[in-house]
Amino acid sequence: MASTEETGQAAPQTSPSDPTPPARPPAAGTAGPNRRMPRWLPRAMVLALTLYAVFQLGSWAFHQLTGLLINILIAFFLALAIEPAVSWMAGRGMRRGLATFLVFLAVVIAAAGFVTLLGSMLAGQIVKMVEDFPQYLDSVINWINAHFRTELRRVDIQEGLLRSDWLRDYVQNSATGVLDVSAQVLGGLFQLLTVMLFSFYFAADGPRLRRGLCSVLPPARQAEVLRAWEIAVNKTGGYLYSRGLMALVSGIAHYVLLEILGVPYAPALAVWVGLVSQFIPTIGTYLAGALPMLIAFTVDPWYALWVLGFVVVYQQFENYVLQPKLTARTVDIHPAVAFGSVVAGTALLGAVGALIAIPAVATLQAFLGAYVRRYDVTDDPRVHGHRERGRARSPLARVRGLWDQRTETARTATGSPADAESPAVAEPSAGSAPARS
Repeated sequence: MASTEETGQAAPQTSPSDPTPPARPPAAGTAGPNRRMPRWLPRAMVLALTLYAVFQLGSWAFHQLTGLLINILIAFFLALAIEPAVSWMAGRGMRRGLATFLVFLAVVIAAAGFVTLLGSMLAGQIVKMVEDFPQYLDSVINWINAHFRTELRRVDIQEGLLRSDWLRDYVQNSATGVLDVSAQVLGGLFQLLTVMLFSFYFAADGPRLRRGLCSVLPPARQAEVLRAWEIAVNKTGGYLYSRGLMALVSGIAHYVLLEILGVPYAPALAVWVGLVSQFIPTIGTYLAGALPMLIAFTVDPWYALWVLGFVVVYQQFENYVLQPKLTARTVDIHPAVAFGSVVAGTALLGAVGALIAIPAVATLQAFLGAYVRRYDVTDDPRVHGHRERGRARSPLARVRGLWDQRTETARTATGSPADAESPAVAEPSAGSAPARS
C-alpha cells in the first residue's frame, strides 16, 4: 500500500498528459544567488562618475570666468564696430595694426573730451544748483502754499532734514563705503583696459582670426561663417553710427526747447536726453525726459507739461520719420522686437546685454533671412486689415437672420399648413383653370 500511495503521488508529476516540462537546474553564472556582476557595470559607473565630475568642473570654471567672458563679448562687438574704419585705412596701404591704433586713439580722445566737457559742465551746473537750491525750494513751497492753502516754511523743512535719522545714517554709510567705492573704481578701470586690449587684438588680427576659424571648417561652412561675420560688422557699425546721429539730433532738439523755456542746465539735460533716449529703445525717450520735466517743474509747473508734450511729439517724429530713414539699411527691426531683445539682454547680461542686444538680433535676423523662402502675398483685403463687406453684418441683421432661421426650422418640424399649401400656390396643377385678368 505504501508503494502504491507513493506511486500515486509521483504519477501526477510524471504524467505524460502534463504539458509543463520539468524544471531544470539553473546554468552556472546565469542565475542563483552566487552569480557574478556584469563586466560592463563597473566601467559604466566609472564613466558616469567621470562625466559628472567633468560637468561640475566645467560649471565651476564657467561661473568663475563669467566676468572675463562678458568682457571678451564686449570687446568683440567693439571690434566689429570699428572694423569698417580699420578696413578702409588698411585698404589704402596702411598696416592694420597702425590703423587700429589710430582708430583707438581717435575714439579715446573723443571719449575723453566728451567726458571732460560733460563733467566740467555738470560740475559747474551742480554747484550752481546747490547755490540756487534755496530759491528753487522757496518757489516750490510758495506754489504749494498758494494752491493747497498750507503754511510750509523753508526753515522748518531744513531743520527737519538736518535732524532726520536717515541723513545721519546716510553720512555714516557713505563714510564707511569709501573703500568699497575705490575698489569698484579700480575694478572698472581694470575691466576697461581688458576690453580695450581684447578689442585691439580682435580688430588688428581680424583676418588671421577668420583664417584660423575657417581652417577647421569645410568650404561650404567657411562661406557661411564669412558671410555671418560680414553681416555682424555691417549691423553693429550701422547701429552705433545711426544711434549716435539720432542722439545728436535729439539732443539739439531738446536743447532748443529748454533754452526757449528758460530751463536751467539746458546743455547737460540735452546731452542726457540724447544718450539715454537712443541707447534705450522705445521707452528711452520717456525715461530721459523725466529729468528735464523735474527741472522745468521747479521753474514753472506749466513748463513741465510743455516738456512732456514735446517729448511725446518728438518720439512719434523719431519713430515714423527719422528712424526709418537712418536705420533702413542698418538695423531695420520692428520696435517691439527691439524692445523685447533689450529686455532679454538686460535679464541675461545686465547693462552690457542691453547695449549689444539690438545689433545681435539684427545680425541674426539678417543671417536667417537668406535661408527663409518668401512668397508673393495675395491681394486679399484681409491682408491689409480690411474685412469683406458681405461678411461684416450689423448686430441687428445677425439677430434677424437667427430669428428667421429659427422660425423656418419650427415650421419644418411641425409641418404647418402654410408650408403644405405653398407648393400648390407656387405651381398650380395642369387641370386648374387659368386665373382671370
